[in-house]
Amino acid sequence: MVTWLQQFLVRYPELALFLVIAAGYWIGSFRIGAFSLGPVTGALFAGLAVGDFAHVPVSGMTKSFLFLLFLFGVGYSVGPQFVLAMKRDGLKPVLMAIVVSLTGLAAAIVVARVLRLDAGFAAGLMSGALTQSAAMGTATDAVNGLAVSEAQRALFVSHIAVADAVCYIFGYAGVITFCTIVVPALLKIDLKTEALKLEQTLGITRAKPGLASAWRKFEMRAYRLDVDAAIAGLTVAAAEARVPGHRVFIHRIRRGERVLEAEPGTMLAAGDVIALSAPRQIIVELIGPRGEEVEDQELLDIPVVSADVFLINAKLAGSSLQRVSEQDWTRGLYLRSVNRGGETLPIAAGVVLERGDLLRIVGPETVVQNAAKSIGVIVAPSTSIDFVVLGLAIFFGGLVGVLVSFSVGGVTISLSTSVGTLLAGLLVGYLRTRLPYFGRIPDGAISLMTSLGLAAFVGLTGIHAGPVFLSAIRESGIGLLLGGMIVTLLPQIAGFCFGHFVLRMNPILLLGALTGAQTVTAAMAAIQERSGSSVVVLGYTPAYPVSNILLTTWGSVMVVVFAG
Repeated sequence: MVTWLQQFLVRYPELALFLVIAAGYWIGSFRIGAFSLGPVTGALFAGLAVGDFAHVPVSGMTKSFLFLLFLFGVGYSVGPQFVLAMKRDGLKPVLMAIVVSLTGLAAAIVVARVLRLDAGFAAGLMSGALTQSAAMGTATDAVNGLAVSEAQRALFVSHIAVADAVCYIFGYAGVITFCTIVVPALLKIDLKTEALKLEQTLGITRAKPGLASAWRKFEMRAYRLDVDAAIAGLTVAAAEARVPGHRVFIHRIRRGERVLEAEPGTMLAAGDVIALSAPRQIIVELIGPRGEEVEDQELLDIPVVSADVFLINAKLAGSSLQRVSEQDWTRGLYLRSVNRGGETLPIAAGVVLERGDLLRIVGPETVVQNAAKSIGVIVAPSTSIDFVVLGLAIFFGGLVGVLVSFSVGGVTISLSTSVGTLLAGLLVGYLRTRLPYFGRIPDGAISLMTSLGLAAFVGLTGIHAGPVFLSAIRESGIGLLLGGMIVTLLPQIAGFCFGHFVLRMNPILLLGALTGAQTVTAAMAAIQERSGSSVVVLGYTPAYPVSNILLTTWGSVMVVVFAG
């Protein structure tokens, strides 16, 4: 039975890959606290196991195809945030990302030199210790370009996977521990207290919803105004302003048999029935506890829609939610969420919008349509992929990567097809903030490209390295594990010192930047859990795309340095 299964996997390598992907996602689903291997590292270990069990042939073209899809998807998804971060969005977290990334590269080079590692082990040490599995791909691409024998290339690629597997677990757990336990202890702070302070600075109040949190779910109700009503005799604008700091809107008025649209200057009178929207507790405060609620279907028959709007208006970029909420076109409009680079930001008066943000707005249909024109464009769900842009971007990106090279210290470095494709994805992603209908690719397709593409590539790398895994572990010894721990922690220590003593960052934003700078999303989630707040994401989002790009390119840098 065992022999038959081995022969089956060897004969049908494509089925072996699907087995590795499934096993990888299953392995990656197990959690111990905030720690989990994740599907990519799970696929690596599954691939190593399958490769050790059966010498499954691995197609180099398949690996390259999957990895290029992954790189384009990454560039496409972080392109808007990467460019904006480099220009102005959260300069301190961006500087943190650069310091952490450069420190990680320097630490990996020094440790690999001390341990006398070859190019494969050195690149795997860096990718695993800094938990950047994508660097395995750029390193593999660089190895394939080396002027060495085919057997030597295969050995280097195997060593990349082995070193990554050895160093990844502490690389992941080390950042979580450092950011959730060590840094709070060093600063002598309570994460919940600090998060609450930052929320108050931004305009978020938990106990009683304020301006920002009033931009959430709302009620649409109809009430009859009696002679004692506080807002009888006031204009619509004056009535809406009676509860300062909250979004309250009167949409329609029934006066006798007529239904009137509520203009700001319209005077309210006793006996009017008004249709208004606001959070429930604010309605009670405005109308009073004795207000008579009326079931008036005609009055309340206001088409209300929800829309996702892509922010491209340069006049709004850099404006706080407080400032935007004061615009005339926001009357009757509610904000449900703000998404930046796949992460949901807290809605607060002090939060600053940036080009490329995705805003989910709710309100009467005409109001939403008018607001969308002032914000950018409505992003309607789409199932179509612009394969022309996708294919040409990867082709020309890879072409530029092959043709462009430069010399550093007498060593010629080529961008390579992988880095060229990554840059092409960045460019197309950024152009979406200028031309929203250019190169449209649905979020689901991007998710498939990035998650399945990387997991499959890493799984294939694991299959390739499986036959030499145990011998390579014996060759590298305990030094590789200890070296990986150093490479994991040094960038965190350097980033902490730089952010706290030089940049004087808020502790919560500092922690967010540290997790984003080493691209450990689970560490950011762990801080959110411990602080009871999502505000840490404001430090994470500017740092993540910058480090994601830099750490990915370090794979090829490590190979060039150690193969010279």
